[in-house]
Amino acid sequence: MAYQHFAHFYDLLMKDVPYERWVTYFKNHTIELKANSHLLDLACGTGTLSVPFSKMGLNVTGVDLSTEMLSVADEKARKENLPITFLEMNMTEISGIGMFDYIVCFCDSLNYLESEEEIVSAFKGVYDSLDANGMFMFDVHSIQKMENIFKDQTFVNNDDDVSYIWNCFEGEYPFSVEHELTFFVRDEATNLYDRFDEVHMQRTFPIQQYEKWLREVGFTSIVISSDFEATLNDEQNERIFFCCQKK
Repeated sequence: MAYQHFAHFYDLLMKDVPYERWVTYFKNHTIELKANSHLLDLACGTGTLSVPFSKMGLNVTGVDLSTEMLSVADEKARKENLPITFLEMNMTEISGIGMFDYIVCFCDSLNYLESEEEIVSAFKGVYDSLDANGMFMFDVHSIQKMENIFKDQTFVNNDDDVSYIWNCFEGEYPFSVEHELTFFVRDEATNLYDRFDEVHMQRTFPIQQYEKWLREVGFTSIVISSDFEATLNDEQNERIFFCCQKK
């Protein structure tokens, strides 16, 4: 997965994504949130969630694999004069970077891990990096979303500045999808359009499997919900949320 070009217009494409709902979800599960607590934002992308977390008085560290995404995130933080630390790192290899009160991995970022080994490694690193009573929150695509909304579908968007064709195909693994994206971005200097192609892979697993892996690494307090607190029903809901506390 490469974000070499994608990073520069990612926020424009995601302008209608309800990021505030993830912030609200976080607040709803941290009623006794203490200022100056340490939060790790895994797969932080362009820092769209890192910024509001920092504004809440948290000491925020953002981790992402993409240099380009982190560059955009760092620019956002500097414009807001926010002391956010950004690190280029795989979410499966975070052990040893510090201890945190909260670790989040929102916006289905965990679905970019395609193997059991990667997910277990990520969960173990998260558990080892949480202080006592620390909390880990994340969301993933439901199976029904992968199978009935993404697979074999095409999505298009036609704007003056950025347009795209997004084809989704069944992936190599069960409950996986290959996203083939073609972007057309207007060059302001020439008023012509440049074409960029990206391929992204995502995979999800049954709810019970995620819970099993979480318990195996040490989590005992796990609250599972869906679609920002809706009643859990994997046959209907699109996102599954996990809120885990280290006891």
